Amino acid sequence: MMKMTGKAFAKKLFGAKYERLPRTLLMDVILFWGLYMAGFQVKVAASVRILMVSAFTAGVMWQALSSKDNAVELKHMLMLPQHGREFVFSYVAVLGAYTALTKTGLLLAVLLAVSAWKPIEMIGIAVSMLHAALMAAAAYSLRKYWYAGGIWAAAIVSAILFCGSRTWFGLLLLANSLAAILILWKADGYAFYQGESEKHPSGIPVCLLGHAYAKSSAEDKKSHAIKQRKRGSLWRYFFRYLGCHKNYLANTAVMWCVALVMPYFLREMAGLSVVPVGFAVLSLNTPICILLSCDCGLEQAVRFLPGQKRRFCIPYCLFIFSCNMAADVIFLLSWQMQNGGVTARMVAGAVFFALQSAVLSVFLEWFYPIRGWKIESDLWHHPRKYVVPVVMLLLAGGASAWPVLLYALLVLLAVEIVILLFL
Repeated sequence: MMKMTGKAFAKKLFGAKYERLPRTLLMDVILFWGLYMAGFQVKVAASVRILMVSAFTAGVMWQALSSKDNAVELKHMLMLPQHGREFVFSYVAVLGAYTALTKTGLLLAVLLAVSAWKPIEMIGIAVSMLHAALMAAAAYSLRKYWYAGGIWAAAIVSAILFCGSRTWFGLLLLANSLAAILILWKADGYAFYQGESEKHPSGIPVCLLGHAYAKSSAEDKKSHAIKQRKRGSLWRYFFRYLGCHKNYLANTAVMWCVALVMPYFLREMAGLSVVPVGFAVLSLNTPICILLSCDCGLEQAVRFLPGQKRRFCIPYCLFIFSCNMAADVIFLLSWQMQNGGVTARMVAGAVFFALQSAVLSVFLEWFYPIRGWKIESDLWHHPRKYVVPVVMLLLAGGASAWPVLLYALLVLLAVEIVILLFL
C-alpha cells in the first residue's frame, strides 16, 4: 500500500514517466557549471548555509502540504482503504523528495558554485534538508496548535544561528528529526487534509460522503460567490481572494518586513542611485502576480466573456500597483528614519517602479500565463517570477547611469498604459 500511494503521488508531481526530474536535474547542473565557471566566490558561514537550506526547504514543503490542488488528490486517496502510518510516511516522503529535488536543488547548485565546501558539510546539509522536511510535515499535522509550532520553529532557528557551526550540531538535528517522526507516527492522513473540518450537519466529514455531496456543495459555494461578485467589484474579489489564501497575506507581510530592514543593509551605499534597487527587489511579490495562472476558472471567464479584458486587467493592474506601492512607502519611511534625505525624486521613482512592475506583471499574466504546473508551489517558484524584478533592476541601473533614459522610460510606461486601456 505504501509503495502504491507513493507512486501515485510521485507520478502527479514528477510526471507520468518522471520526465520532470531529468529536466530539473539538468537545469541544476547548468546553473552550477555556469556560476562555477564565472569564478564568483562568496564566503558563507556554515550556520548561514544551514539556515538558508532549512528555511527554504521547510517553506517549500509547507507550501506543498497546503496546496489546494494537492488537497483534491489527497481527498481521493483518503477514500481508499489505507493504513494510517504507511499512508502518512509515503505522502511525506514523496513531497519531501519533490521539495529537495526540484526546489532546494536549485539553491544548493548556487551555494555549491559560489562558496567553498568540505565533504563533511555536504552530509550536514543533507541532514538539514531531511530535518526541515520532517519538521515542516510534523508542524503541519499539528497546525491547530500553531503556537507550539511557532515556538518549535523559533527554537530551531535560534539553535542554528548560535550552534550551527559546531561539529555536533548534526546530532541535534537528527534528534529533532526523531521527534518529528514520532509526531508523524501518531498522525493519520486526515491531519494533512485541509477540508477535514468541513462536516455535514450529521457530523460526518464531507470527504467521506462521496462525490455527489461534494459537487453540490461546491456548486452552492460557486453560486454564492457569483452572486457576491455581481453585487460587488473586482476589488472586493481581490481582497476576498487574499483572505482565502492566508499564505499570500503572509508573503506580503514578509515583503513589508524586507522593506523595513533593507535600508539598514543599503546604508553604506546610501544615495539616490541605490534606492531603485530596493524598489526592484520589492516587486518580487509572486502570489499577487499569478492570479490568472492559479485560477483556471477565473481565466476562462475573463477570456471568453465579452468586455472582460479591460474590466479585469485595469483593476488588476491597480491592485498590484497598490500592493507594490505599500511596500515602497514602508521602504521610504524606513529609509528616512535610518538614513534620512528622502526627496521628491525618490517618491516619484517609487511610483514609477511600482506602476511599471504592475503593468509588466499584468502583461505577463495575460499573454504568458503559467501552464502545466502540478501544485501551487510550482507557481511560486517558477522562473517567470524573476522576469519583472530583473527588468526593474536593469531599468534602475540604466536610469542611474544615463539620467536621460528616465524620460524614455516614462514615455514607454505611457505607451504600455495606453495599450492596457485598449486591450
